Amino acid sequence: MTFTTLLHEINNNILTITLNRPEQLNAFTVEMANELIAAFEQANDNDEIRAIVVTGSGKAFCAGMDLSINGNVFGLDESLQPTLQDMKTRLREKEIEEGVRDTGGQVALAIFNCKKPVIAAINGAAVGIGATMTCAMDIRLASENAKVGFVFNKIGITPEACSSWFLPRIVNMGTALEWVYSGDLIKAGELERKGFLNSVETPESLLDKAYEIAARIAQHSPVAIALTRQMMYRNAALPSPLEAHEIDSLAIYYASQNSGKEGVQAFLEKRPANYTDKASSDMPPFYPWW
Repeated sequence: MTFTTLLHEINNNILTITLNRPEQLNAFTVEMANELIAAFEQANDNDEIRAIVVTGSGKAFCAGMDLSINGNVFGLDESLQPTLQDMKTRLREKEIEEGVRDTGGQVALAIFNCKKPVIAAINGAAVGIGATMTCAMDIRLASENAKVGFVFNKIGITPEACSSWFLPRIVNMGTALEWVYSGDLIKAGELERKGFLNSVETPESLLDKAYEIAARIAQHSPVAIALTRQMMYRNAALPSPLEAHEIDSLAIYYASQNSGKEGVQAFLEKRPANYTDKASSDMPPFYPWW
């Protein structure tokens, strides 16, 4: 696929997705949403890719939805007037898909369903969907100059991109509510103190740090990483540890017969492991279990 709002580059088993509308501070559009969804879906079965880094071109990460377009700025069909029942029963119908569903949420779900770990390198302002899309990413790093804003209530709308599910899991509920209610721009230091960021970096070192983490991940079994990513998110939302135990048991049962053999042998021989399993074709038979 040819991308017009993104840069897409693979080096050393790491895919870099760069939001690329620098003159508009990488403001989000429906076209960008569709391209992001395609990029994450394509990455799923591309075995050259073992980790993904997402950043922005220019001085911003993403300034939120582009509010300058004509009509409904969110690309929604105001004539449909959907009900909750429509969302439960018609979610994948074209009319609902294109005219009702939150585009940022569709991006977040594509990230959530991805088999590859995703690292956000927040190089500048991340506002609105620029903030919430990073909630679906696994590791968040930011430049010391970056600010993040969940500004929805300020413009009379509600949080999107599944952030009402993700954000309280990343920070505590009180912090999530304060940030969303106020719509304030939050500095990198506070984001790190409250657990939203893994670390704050200088502008010059931000991508280097992201690639350093991605390279460590890329050394491991792609199947074990893909399973671990989904287990962490999905099992953490289960009502009891017993249900998590069921999935954990199946995962380690199959992994111990496959990539686990190489991992154990490499440990005993004091050498780097050489994993040959593929997330595209070697996932165990119980995947996906949800």
